[in-house]
Amino acid sequence: METKNIMIVGVGGQGTLLTSRILGGLTIHAGYDVKLSEVHGMAQRGGSVVTFVRYGEKVYEPVVEEGQADVLIAFERLEAKRYAHFLKKDGVILVNDQKIDPMPVVIGAAKYPENIIEELEKNYRVYKVNAMEEAKKLGNSKVFNVIVLGMAAQHMDFSKEDWLTVIERTVPAKTVELNKKAFEVGYHLHN
Repeated sequence: METKNIMIVGVGGQGTLLTSRILGGLTIHAGYDVKLSEVHGMAQRGGSVVTFVRYGEKVYEPVVEEGQADVLIAFERLEAKRYAHFLKKDGVILVNDQKIDPMPVVIGAAKYPENIIEELEKNYRVYKVNAMEEAKKLGNSKVFNVIVLGMAAQHMDFSKEDWLTVIERTVPAKTVELNKKAFEVGYHLHN
């Protein structure tokens, strides 16, 4: 099997690191060699956070180069746009249709771009979900990242049972059932 490259992008405080831990745990559980690397922009809430997860028979480098990612999981629209060039030609973007103003927009030095998802759809296979809305239906907006992960799981080579096992082992004990439900929601969204 050739090495698979997954990128998870979001802003600080969106659960990017938990998501990469689940994905890393899953690939190890499936018997692959895996390398994770985390790249932080501004570490405070609102700063860009990028995680690369590479897995395969033997993985030497943790970093994904531009044009190499099989799957881009984006927890926010602008982050999807910012990192889309890392995708392979036949790669896929799973994006949480949410807008979080970055610092330059907050302080009035820049404008948040319009029609990001529509622009991305012209060049990439894009699947979108308003995961925040779906998470609120479950009673906890924090699990929106696991909903997006469930959607991404449809584009990866692991069984649903393996995903659920690893989620159970990775998330805090009191949130296991909620996170499993969130994963199921994403997994059953048609994309």
